[in-house]
Amino acid sequence: MKVLNQDIKSRTFKPVYCLYGEEAFLKKSYKNQFTEAILGNDRMNFQSFYGKEAEPDEIIGLADTMPFFSEKRLILIENSGLFKKDAEPLTSYLSRMPDSTILLFVEESVDKRNRFYKKVKELGYITELGRQSEAQLKTWIVRSLKQSNRQISQAALELLLNNVGNDMEHIRTELDKLVSYTEGKEGILPGDVEAICSVQITGRIFDMITDIASRRQSAALDKYYDLMALREPPMRILFLVARQFHQLLLVKELSVSGKGRDEIAKKAGIQPFVAGRLISQGKNFQLDELKTCLEKCTEAEEAVKTGRLADNLAVELLITEFSKQP
Repeated sequence: MKVLNQDIKSRTFKPVYCLYGEEAFLKKSYKNQFTEAILGNDRMNFQSFYGKEAEPDEIIGLADTMPFFSEKRLILIENSGLFKKDAEPLTSYLSRMPDSTILLFVEESVDKRNRFYKKVKELGYITELGRQSEAQLKTWIVRSLKQSNRQISQAALELLLNNVGNDMEHIRTELDKLVSYTEGKEGILPGDVEAICSVQITGRIFDMITDIASRRQSAALDKYYDLMALREPPMRILFLVARQFHQLLLVKELSVSGKGRDEIAKKAGIQPFVAGRLISQGKNFQLDELKTCLEKCTEAEEAVKTGRLADNLAVELLITEFSKQP
């Protein structure tokens, strides 16, 4: 993302860009930033294509057209699938495209072996905008709230991520609600998060993992189906399951080394009451089990990203495997 930010700030653009990945919020944000930076309010020199309507010959015809009373023409192509199939004659055309045209592709996924992918990478810039790490999300949340003259306590920040997961669009919605709710206050506290954030699934995840540890497979799957009925995205459920196992492993290692609840809470960056619950739940797992569960979560995420498994099935199989009788 550093390259994207530099190009937008300097107004120095490459001829072609491709943004891909599952973080829709970031793709939308950069799409809008590029459009504003290149064209401002000018829509005469902006064209867009979506899906199957993105025919190479039509794109080439527009790209060859000089912009009207402007230095640049921007062509936005979304979810074209061109990075997964034969994209001739567009692949050959990129090398002779006029300097006045910029192509911006926004895709769900790409095939890095594809000729068109390699040509775009050679002449322009390609970046994956995937799910952000917990540390990245925390930095983004703090920076976003600062723009609204709000601060958030560490406890409230932890609770917010526990409740809403790692989808940035969903987090953005909850932040807007929190800012409105705390009008007249500078700080956001855990009570504010509990009062206003609409989606709270951490408790269900915790209970589901308790069922997994007790090998209550039917109960664990029922809780998963309940979350699906509430339209919780499977990948957010997977994120929270993996996060729970990561916390359990950290707390278990500290507990085994003789650390007490308060010290564990401090080292793990969580509230003491949360540490107490994790210590109790961790007694149902061996260290090796927790490490294996984390590895399986990573494998499930990779299977979804590579298209080998549907997201809902990948999480269901994971829960089934974790909770089966030895």
